Parts: sequence; C-alpha cells; structure tokens
Amino acid sequence: MPRFCIIIEYDGTNYFGWQRQPGAPTIQEAIEDALAHIVRQPVVLHGSGRTDSGVHATGQCAHFDADTNLAPEVLEKALNSLLPQDIVIRSCLSAASDFHARKSAKSKLYSYSILNHRQRSPVGRFYCWHIVKPLDITAMEKAAAHFTGTHDFGAFEAKGSPRSSSVRTVTQAKWETDGQHLTFFIEANGFLRHMVRNIVGTLVEVGRNRLAPDDIQRILESKDRGQAGPTAPAKGLFLRQVHY
Repeated sequence: MPRFCIIIEYDGTNYFGWQRQPGAPTIQEAIEDALAHIVRQPVVLHGSGRTDSGVHATGQCAHFDADTNLAPEVLEKALNSLLPQDIVIRSCLSAASDFHARKSAKSKLYSYSILNHRQRSPVGRFYCWHIVKPLDITAMEKAAAHFTGTHDFGAFEAKGSPRSSSVRTVTQAKWETDGQHLTFFIEANGFLRHMVRNIVGTLVEVGRNRLAPDDIQRILESKDRGQAGPTAPAKGLFLRQVHY
C-alpha cells in the first residue's frame, strides 16, 4: 500500500491539540476525515508528535497509508480544498514503506514568541505571550545556554507524563530579539510533555529577576518540577520543523 508524507501548517487556536479525541475538534481528526472522503476509505494519520491544545505548527510532519492511485500533488490539492482555513497541507510526497513520521525523526525545532511591551497586540494575541514589565533578556540568554547538551529534563515535564526516560539532548536553545518581540528557539532529539513551555516559563522567571541564570543548572539536577517556573501559555508555541 502506498505511503505518503505530508507537511502541515496550522493555527491551533480552535483545536484541542493534534491527537483525535471524542467530542473535541483536533488537527488529526480534520485531516483524517478529509483524507477518508478523498480516498473512500478510513485513513490513520501518524504525526511526528502531539501538539497540545492551542499550540500551532508551521512544519508538522505526518504520514499515512492509502490504497489509491492518486498522485501526491493531487492529494495535496484535494486536501486543501476540503480542509478549514486554519489548516493547510504545505506538501505531500511519496514516502518509503519504512518511513515513520515520529520514529524516523532525528530532531524537532520549536519556537516560542513573547510580546514584551506595555500594550497588548490585538492582531497577534493568539500567537504570543504578552508580558508587560520589561524582561532582562541578557539574563535569559545566559540561562538558556544551560539547556544545551544531554540532560535529564524531569524538572521540566508535566507531572504524570508516561515516558521511558526523561533524558533528552538539546542542540540549540537561544533567544532572538526584534525590539519588543522575543523569540525562543529550541531544538532537541525529543521533547517531554510541556517541556518547552515549562522551560520558557522558567526563563521568564529569570527575566523577571526571580531566578538567576545559574539556577538553571540546579533545577536540572533536581529533576523536581516544583523547582522550575510556571508553564508558559500554549498560544506562543510553534512546531517549526522536523528533521529526518
């Protein structure tokens, strides 16, 4: 049976995350339903990871198998004609039979956006965390450097999350600034549930001078979620790219 790989962009504002669940709209459900209509058969979509309710993506990857003779570009066009305006298939390609959107992934890149300004942004309100008081970006940059490398991120995962290990390798963790707009980029070989949002919440505590940059190492070593900062709002988080 042919296997296809799709790259998806979506605004997660109106969805209860990626994974299909009863009684709530999800990204997976919307795409699976559209695919089933096109190929006249049930389709199971396998994503590179599960984004939470309200989280966005510009480069989510997923694969599916379908008994169809339709070319990938035809599937792409057909899907986009059926999907709602807040979901779009950026590309659809044929994939090898052993390709798996999650298991074949080498790393993922996320970004998190903050508007650090006294006034809120009506236009961008669904895509950033608005923080009024000025943040110490220099301290936040120093703190972010502690996350690179291989660490146990137990202090930065949601409690009760099922996983075999909380050890992950982060290859980049940095801030970019453009005036009042702050963007945090983090790439790793895998992420724990709420890991990025918990890291950002902790870095903001550093920016508020409630934690020192060097406190990050102590928090990592503690493996205690209670030592880290609050969970940043979902709306500022974007899955940017999955590398294979």
